[in-house]
Amino acid sequence: MAAKTIARSASREEIPVREIGMEDLSISLRQGLDDFLTFRGDIVFAGIVYTVIGLAAVVMTTSMPLMPFFFPVVAGVGLLGPVAAVGFYELARRKEAGEQNVHWFNFLDVRKRPSVDDMGIVAGLLLLIFFVWLIAAGALYAALFNWATPTSIPQFLAMVFLTPQGWALIIGGAIIGAIFGWVVLALSVASMPMLVDCDVSASQAVSASWRAAHRNKGAMIRWGLIVLGLLILGSIPLFVGLAFVLPWLGYSTWHLYTRLVDRIALRTR
Repeated sequence: MAAKTIARSASREEIPVREIGMEDLSISLRQGLDDFLTFRGDIVFAGIVYTVIGLAAVVMTTSMPLMPFFFPVVAGVGLLGPVAAVGFYELARRKEAGEQNVHWFNFLDVRKRPSVDDMGIVAGLLLLIFFVWLIAAGALYAALFNWATPTSIPQFLAMVFLTPQGWALIIGGAIIGAIFGWVVLALSVASMPMLVDCDVSASQAVSASWRAAHRNKGAMIRWGLIVLGLLILGSIPLFVGLAFVLPWLGYSTWHLYTRLVDRIALRTR
């Protein structure tokens, strides 16, 4: 009933968003860590799934024809992080609601939420952005190296790190990646948690997320850098660290969403 009320309110006017500061980022990270420690079984699920996905990406892109896509694929996996985190939003939602006997396997119960179809729409949008990122990265590589195919991993690394074209690729890729990263962050930082939390449409959730991100550009840029740093640290030891980092970031993003969106105003209008 509450979800339907929220949906009707949101349909009449824009979903209200708030301004936040650095303290909100710190609190969200602390609360996310507390949730992670509560649901420590996540490490079993996330450790297997995310490590396998990461290693599969490495194996596929270290074959000779796909080697130029190694760094774009590894970097681009972060663009799909909001999709992987929906189960953590569900666990955080249940904990916030005071539900008893919430366990890590309730991760999959997110599929029972009223807005699950709209989650699929946003997930499809993020997947499309991921593929456009790969096309952009491939076009940049082709422009600089004329699709030269390295014959070994050492040769590929030498091409990237020991040539002027390689450094142009690194700098250009970083700039393009930052643009794609901001777009994904702005579209998803509040939309995916909101769709788990409320029965709203994909367009309403994405609109609110976009407005919240642009209203808090400074804080959101800092948040993006925090996420990037933690993902890099989690990926270094053969992606095993993602078993810790992704649940932590998932729960933290939920708490950040509760600060970005005025949920009280939604429920009282």
